[in-house]
Amino acid sequence: MVPLWMFLLVAAALFCIGTFAVLSRRNAIAILMGVELMLNAVNINLVAFWRYGTPETMMGQAFTAFVMVVAAAEAAVGLAIIIAVYRSRKSVVVEEVDLMRG
Repeated sequence: MVPLWMFLLVAAALFCIGTFAVLSRRNAIAILMGVELMLNAVNINLVAFWRYGTPETMMGQAFTAFVMVVAAAEAAVGLAIIIAVYRSRKSVVVEEVDLMRG
């Protein structure tokens, strides 16, 4: 049986990698991928705490399913925005996009 701290270590590493990707990248798609990594780290934590806390209830899996739905919606809306910006500006670099100016 794998101890809880190993799950938490993997989740922390994934979250740190995702945070680094969000803070260091200029490409909007890479930023979205970093956010997805952070949400997957949260899912690992939710399932790990469910498994080691109260496995007789389905709370951890329910929360994980909710986070997955939110992540899918975020990815769909984010990619739609990126495609719309690319069509108008011909760039997905975050610093070059200023939608308030014509």
